[in-house]
Amino acid sequence: MSSQSSPHHVLVLNCGSSSLKFAILDATTSEEIISGLAERLGSSSPSVKYKYLGKKQLIELAPNQAHSAAIDTLVSLINEHHLAENLIAVGHRVVHGGEHFTKSVLIDDDVIKGITQAATLAPLHGHANLLGIAAAQASFKGLPQVAVFDTAFHQTMGNVAYLYALPYKLYTDYGVRRYGFHGTSHYYVSGQTAVLLNQPIEQSNFISAHLGNGCSVCAIKNGKSVDTSMGLTPLEGLMMGTRSGDIDPGLFNFLTTQLNYDAQQIDDLLNQQSGLLGISELSNDCRTIEEAAVAGNEKAILALEMFCYRLAKQIAAFMVPLQRLDALIFTGGIGENSDIIRDKVITQLSYLGLDCDSTSNLAARFGTQGVISSNNAKTKAVVMPTNEEWIIALDAASIAQEL
Repeated sequence: MSSQSSPHHVLVLNCGSSSLKFAILDATTSEEIISGLAERLGSSSPSVKYKYLGKKQLIELAPNQAHSAAIDTLVSLINEHHLAENLIAVGHRVVHGGEHFTKSVLIDDDVIKGITQAATLAPLHGHANLLGIAAAQASFKGLPQVAVFDTAFHQTMGNVAYLYALPYKLYTDYGVRRYGFHGTSHYYVSGQTAVLLNQPIEQSNFISAHLGNGCSVCAIKNGKSVDTSMGLTPLEGLMMGTRSGDIDPGLFNFLTTQLNYDAQQIDDLLNQQSGLLGISELSNDCRTIEEAAVAGNEKAILALEMFCYRLAKQIAAFMVPLQRLDALIFTGGIGENSDIIRDKVITQLSYLGLDCDSTSNLAARFGTQGVISSNNAKTKAVVMPTNEEWIIALDAASIAQEL
């Protein structure tokens, strides 16, 4: 039977901290029916870009409009083009599953409760994830809704990697541990890189760097996550767009006793005012900072140097669990498009056998994949566009078809 008479179309919603990626995919053929990105949500110039029937369109949203307006626009597009009738499921990227969820699940009231509890650990994403679920439930009644968790891929980490050096009861009683995020992305790009390099994933050691407004590094040994840079929340680890990454925990006491910060002010400072934005005092958008750096802006230059230094240092640390590295993978909006950052990071890691071929590096952007190291490099550097939507669609369709 054809996919038209027996459709397997899945609407995938990926609600990020300042964006909403969406797509309708055929989970059998991987054909993309419609796809788009609502970006710069909450800013002065939010917009929705989408592609349908080979044509790209742009819808400008009102200033400061956020996720709810983007979802309303998406629902209107689906109805306008009569795309709802072939849907079999809605798949949601959910950032935090805590220890409640170790695999993708059908969403019901208990799952909503678990996601809500875990959402407090991912403050920039939790509300957006729940908003997307609620909107889809209201707009597509009767369709199975499936949650696919960023944390699931990292459930293979050992306790030496996921435990904090805190009183053990905080873990047993309250689940305080490292969970890690971007798991769907790390899982996908590691598998695709194994295919690219023509080696079995079960025998591959990779370090995957997912770099966007949120950033994380994952150590992947024989195809499984053994360590990752994000922790209990997506705040730990690398310097990011607006997030600080690793800091001295003693800063909390300083901010409260010396500057009279309360808990919410500290949370806002670390999650929304720091990172590239905090250092550059310009933007959290890497493209803007790179342009300013080229023009000689000293704070922009410093922000990029800090970003690359911290990233290189984290990659080097993950040689401890891996011992052998087959490839360093760059993915995410920054990882896939910033030749400047890739070159800076690879240069600092030359002792690992990495190098950067300038021609290949410059050519790797806008969705292209490939090796960007020279033929003589002992360790390969790879750019691999992520496709979290495809993994989400596969899981959602599988669960829907079991009902």
